[in-house]
This record gives sequence, C-alpha cells and structure tokens, in this order.
Amino acid sequence: MNDYLKKILRGLPINYESFVKKLPEAFRRRHREMFATEKVGANRWMVTVRDETGFAELQNVAEVPVSRVDAAKKGDSHRHGTEVSFLLVYHQGLTSSRPDVVVVGNESVDIGFRRGRSVLVVENERNFFQYSQMLNFVSEALGNRVTLAECDVVLGGGNRITRGAILEWLKGYEEVFCAFDYDAGGLQMYSTMTAFIGDKTSFVQPPDWQPWLYRFHKIPDSTERFTKAVSLAERLGFTSLKEAFRATGKFMEQEMILDE
Repeated sequence: MNDYLKKILRGLPINYESFVKKLPEAFRRRHREMFATEKVGANRWMVTVRDETGFAELQNVAEVPVSRVDAAKKGDSHRHGTEVSFLLVYHQGLTSSRPDVVVVGNESVDIGFRRGRSVLVVENERNFFQYSQMLNFVSEALGNRVTLAECDVVLGGGNRITRGAILEWLKGYEEVFCAFDYDAGGLQMYSTMTAFIGDKTSFVQPPDWQPWLYRFHKIPDSTERFTKAVSLAERLGFTSLKEAFRATGKFMEQEMILDE
C-alpha cells in the first residue's frame, strides 16, 4: 500500500485496479471521490488526489504501526506482532500434569526451568496434552528413544511458533522436532522454521507412509491447497509423504496419531 501512495505522490503511474483492491473498505467505497485517474498504458494509470484530507487519513492508516497499541489505533491490532508471547511447555522438572509457561519477548525470555537438549513442537492441543504418546511416536519415527528427560515439549498453537522471537529462542536447542498436521499448513510452518533455525529441525513423520494411508481423512479446502502441499513435500524431500497425498487425495491431521 505504501508503495502505491509514494508513487501517487511522485506522479508515477500505478496499476489502479490493484491499488483499489488493497484499499481498506471505507476508503475503497470513496475512491472515486478521492482520486481522479487517466489511463496511460496497459494496467497503468496516472492518479491525481482530489481529497487531500482523505488521502492524509489513508496515509496514516497505511503507515506501518510501531507497536500493537499503535496498530489498534489504526483499526487492526493484527497488523503488528505481539511484543510478548506465551508458550506452554512440558519438561522433566514438572511435579504435576500442569505444563509450565515460558514468556518470550523481543529482547528477553523468562524461563523458570532448565531446558532439555532437544524440543518437540506439537501443533495441536490434544496431542500436546498426550505428550508421552507423542514422544513415543517421535521415537518410532526417528528410531531413537526420545523421553521427557532430555526433550521438552512445546505447544505450537497454529502459526505462533513461527514468530521471530520464538524461533530465536528455539535455536538454543540442539534439536527441534516438529509434529504438525500433514497438510499444506503444517509443511509451510516447517519450511519457515527450517529457513530460520537451519538443519537442526526435523519433521516428525513415519519413514514409510504406506501403513498410514487409511488415516488420511481430511479433504483439502481447495485444489490449490492440495497442489501446494504436494509441491512443498517434494521441495522438502518428503517423497513418501508426497506419494501419500497423491494416493489418497487427502491430508492427515495429527490427531490421527493418537488413534491407536
């Protein structure tokens, strides 16, 4: 959005149709009152500001917020990441079934326990609660015994685990095991984590998906999502998972791991 506004101010042509699509709804309804246009080429328009006051309001809304509060003042707190995140963690020092909490800020981490050598990031809450069974699954997948004595278990909770400050904290572990849904979203999260953390990450999956095909039940939301999952599996070198997608035409949610 800011690129479009800067070009308008500099008198440069823009793709006006794309610009209008990116406008917040309140400004989109007023765009004919705010701007005059002249087509100068294929998908290119010269844009003149008619409503200077409205344009100033749009500049304020489009400006990148400096904090979550500033983003809320601009009408959408989600335009800025939170300055602090909370992670639920199971670790060897616990004396009950209640997980511990790690507070991760942009410049500091508040952790009240000594972390293990490795960490297992679990996407789903139910699987996180069944951490013993998930650790057994990791052990079978890797061919090495993995226990809570040396491996902490963290609740990933959707895309929160891919926030920069959290990824920076995870880099402190020697190994990062990722247990996500076997779909486009799960593979995208893993790809993001690998790009940031490096080759110490591992995507937890059976070495051979053939015996698991009957657990693929989730129908993809769209052909594009399915194609993206196949493409990501291929790019990440997960040949068996790619073939599982193609054989079933479906995804597998990680709750199926608990279906013994």
